[in-house]
Amino acid sequence: MGPRPRKLQVLHWVPDAIVTTRGPTRGDAIYLTFDDGPHPEHTPRVLDILARHGAKGSFFVIGDKVRANPALARRIAAEGHTIGNHSNTHPEFRALGLAQQLRELELADHQLAQIDGNANPLVRTPRGALPPRLVLELARRGRPIVYWSYDTMDYRRGPAAEVIGMLRDEPPGPGDILLMHDDGPAVVEVLDTLLPEWIERGYALRALPGYGSVQ
Repeated sequence: MGPRPRKLQVLHWVPDAIVTTRGPTRGDAIYLTFDDGPHPEHTPRVLDILARHGAKGSFFVIGDKVRANPALARRIAAEGHTIGNHSNTHPEFRALGLAQQLRELELADHQLAQIDGNANPLVRTPRGALPPRLVLELARRGRPIVYWSYDTMDYRRGPAAEVIGMLRDEPPGPGDILLMHDDGPAVVEVLDTLLPEWIERGYALRALPGYGSVQ
């Protein structure tokens, strides 16, 4: 399985205002996104590496983890990264009804607004689930779901060298939104190795705009 999700074949036909799969294409920008944090051990190391290289990212955080690590969430925002909504408890959205799905997002919205004042953060559903009724309801509210165009598969918890090898063999390009996770150790080695290489090639590592559409 390669890094390009099969869903992209369908999402290509879905307007960006409904489901976003690529970041702004001006300049040679790559968009790093980190799911499932903040993690008290791994997220600070990710932030340190990003700061060392002048890179920015987008952190799709879980409400309960923000409650447990509020200072760390504030650090993410203070250092210029985007904070997005990755639900309140990271349940299996496909097993929930629409009202429960919306409640998960609303509880996380409330928590995140206390961190950076943004009452309308970007949304990424757990595991990238795209329940049709939820997608349409969020579109009605003007809140696109942020998907990705490149899956690093770091969540498999294999050796970081495997992720690094794939990213070198099939490198991302301008506008790509990379799916990564800051709740495990692999991402630290991946970033430490590849950020200098990408910067040397002329890529800018940017955060997604945090309000409204990312296009």
